[in-house]
Amino acid sequence: MPNCVEFISVDIFTVLEALSTLKRQVFAVHPLDEAAWQSLAACWEPVEYKRKQIITKIGEVERYVYLVVDGVQRAFFEHNDKEATLVFSYAPSFSGIIDSFFTQTPSRFHLETITKSTLLRIHYNDMQRLMQEHRSIETWVRLALTHTLSGTLERQVEIMSYTAEEKFTTLLRRSPHVLNLIPHKYLASYIGVDPATFSKLLGTVKL
Repeated sequence: MPNCVEFISVDIFTVLEALSTLKRQVFAVHPLDEAAWQSLAACWEPVEYKRKQIITKIGEVERYVYLVVDGVQRAFFEHNDKEATLVFSYAPSFSGIIDSFFTQTPSRFHLETITKSTLLRIHYNDMQRLMQEHRSIETWVRLALTHTLSGTLERQVEIMSYTAEEKFTTLLRRSPHVLNLIPHKYLASYIGVDPATFSKLLGTVKL
């Protein structure tokens, strides 16, 4: 069980709105038949975390995949005294340490809330059962992972080949709203520069 998780009491309209968001996210990748969707929707539960709270620790096995309803989270890696931010998640994206979830092996990364966060989550056992029972859910998961892999490889190219200015402009062209959503020290870590360099780029680069 993640640390200090709070099961929240939400009104039925909030739950229905969150499930509607989930449906849009799922069907954008692969539409499900009605029976599969009803089975999938029944397995998600709302949870809440405070600001700066570790959801999944390095060394823990990720038991859940999350849909972000509200708030911002980051996955990060620790090496000696440094942190490297790998990915951000915010509504209406999915979250979680995905490799640990699907392999059920200890996580190499932390998953932490940047702000107070409300999430829907589904347990690994439920996901595996649903994938076995419904071919369309298995197809959705496969296609979603394919898209994730494609994005990961694209980001690897950026990390290895782009200059600091190119990384900065690519980030802001792709997601301009993150400047007001995420502390700049985490954005600097994400593109692999120190905070001072990030501030300089912010003041000099024209988009």
